[in-house]
Amino acid sequence: MLRILVPGKTGQVGWELQSALAPLGTVIALDPRQMELTNPDSIRRVIRDAKPEIIVNAAGYTFVDKAESEPGLAMQVNGVAPGIMAEEAKRLGAVLVHYSTDYVFDGELDRPYVEDDPTNPLSAYGRGKLAGEQAIRESSATHLIFRTSWVYAARGHNFLRTILKLARERTELRIVDDQIGAPTWARAIAEITAQVLATNSGNLDKLHEKSGLYHLTAAGATSWFGFAGAILAEAKGTLGKDLPRLIPIPTSEYPLPARRPANSRLDNSKLVQTFGLTPPSWEAMLTACIQDMQAETGNRK
Repeated sequence: MLRILVPGKTGQVGWELQSALAPLGTVIALDPRQMELTNPDSIRRVIRDAKPEIIVNAAGYTFVDKAESEPGLAMQVNGVAPGIMAEEAKRLGAVLVHYSTDYVFDGELDRPYVEDDPTNPLSAYGRGKLAGEQAIRESSATHLIFRTSWVYAARGHNFLRTILKLARERTELRIVDDQIGAPTWARAIAEITAQVLATNSGNLDKLHEKSGLYHLTAAGATSWFGFAGAILAEAKGTLGKDLPRLIPIPTSEYPLPARRPANSRLDNSKLVQTFGLTPPSWEAMLTACIQDMQAETGNRK
């Protein structure tokens, strides 16, 4: 059985990874107090003590707008720390799995991005995540970097939970309609990660041949406005009130500190071709997530 170290257990993906990876071996899940991502010595010490065969790094600085006023901290956590993990993974002969973002692109293309497209992040968050990718690649450790987008889950701070909360409080919601991407359920990310590792768990050397960067998002695409409409349609039976009216607006009417790419679509073809895994559509993921939330609510009653 494998020893799998999972920094970031309290995050959206990290929470789901704990159960998804459990069948593969012993999962050592860490919260921020157990591995301090701003302290290189802490990172090295924890990894050397745990001696994992796989590190699945679900930890990171995720405050996209706050990063504009804390660029140094965002870079330390998202750019420097993953490189240290990669160095330690190489030292142990372990595999490092890491998650990155669509925000490494500027969104100027009129098609889904492939892994080799030029990067040009618009924000401090995106620059930090890109630095993390580069540090991992330069380490020459065996690695799988999964770029994903618009991540949501039944827990944590995300667009899905925000829309459900606001739908109970307001009669009208103004939602950006000129940013396009693929809303991706954290559980699907965790399960696909586990499937990739399970297929190769008998011989981790096989992963060395597949080491590299992959896009991993839900299939299809929509705008934030389209996503909000789908959320309300799925959850209307449990909201207990009339649904709020949705009004589409341009990004210019909802200014935020961090600039977002207008096109966040990522092409999953490399993932499909390499591992034979095709992510479900964003609609199917949303339906499954809402149903899971409703079942949990029902179980608590």
